[in-house]
Amino acid sequence: MTLQRWVFLRKLTAAAATASSSPPPPFSRPSSLSRCTHVLGFSQSVAANMAEEAKKLAAYSAVDNNVQNNQVVGVGSGSTIVYAVDRLAERVRQEKLNIVCVPTSFQARQLILQHGLALSDLERHPELDVAIDGADEVDAELTLIKGGGGCLTQEKIVAGNSKCFVVIADYRKDSRVLGEQWKKGVPIEVIPMAYVPVSRVIAKRFGGEVNLRMAVSKAGPVVTDNSNFILDWKFEHVQNWSEVNTAIKMIPGVVETGLFVNMAERAYFGMEDGSVKVRKAPVS
Repeated sequence: MTLQRWVFLRKLTAAAATASSSPPPPFSRPSSLSRCTHVLGFSQSVAANMAEEAKKLAAYSAVDNNVQNNQVVGVGSGSTIVYAVDRLAERVRQEKLNIVCVPTSFQARQLILQHGLALSDLERHPELDVAIDGADEVDAELTLIKGGGGCLTQEKIVAGNSKCFVVIADYRKDSRVLGEQWKKGVPIEVIPMAYVPVSRVIAKRFGGEVNLRMAVSKAGPVVTDNSNFILDWKFEHVQNWSEVNTAIKMIPGVVETGLFVNMAERAYFGMEDGSVKVRKAPVS
């Protein structure tokens, strides 16, 4: 199956290369700009397809290698987790698994229900066997930036109450150090009344730029599932993330940070060539 995906991706790449070198059809006489725009759009489509396939590869591999019968599974949020739930539901049907799922967000809850999986919560299952979630960026030490979708607090609670926390991502999220790939900063969930003083304290103590995250399809700021605001801290340089995470959490008004330090046990990256790279947490 992996070979088939690889062949498919190679065909898409070859098609993009052909499109960039082929002459325009007779009588069409497109301008150089329109040809470049067409090729660029096609290349972007190829890249998007490759990334989606990589997400699926990582998600399927993680579910196949970490989920067993009679387990309670934490279900994360984001685009990559959609493939993990697809595979989880497929295995439940095919293997008759007894699996209970605990969501990290409204989106995760809806995915669980749509796939007919057993839904639970931390009140009934305060300890989970495994949690599977995506990440915005993963560094060489398996330190994560999460919260691009605004669900960082619930995600950290579920991950923190799991015996094993597994991350799934595509090759674009794999970095040597935080900030190498992800340029939007560290998400920080705050009580609404505190967003200005918290922003000032973070910028003063740690440098960089702190912005209130604004909604796209509505007027005003993004509001989390907990009715809070999200700040995005664009840091200037690599920090001691464990110390910074603790220091920010101690600022009055901060609910949680998107820094996941010493939490992930392993990460699965879907790669461009159709393989899956697995990174384990360093032994302390």
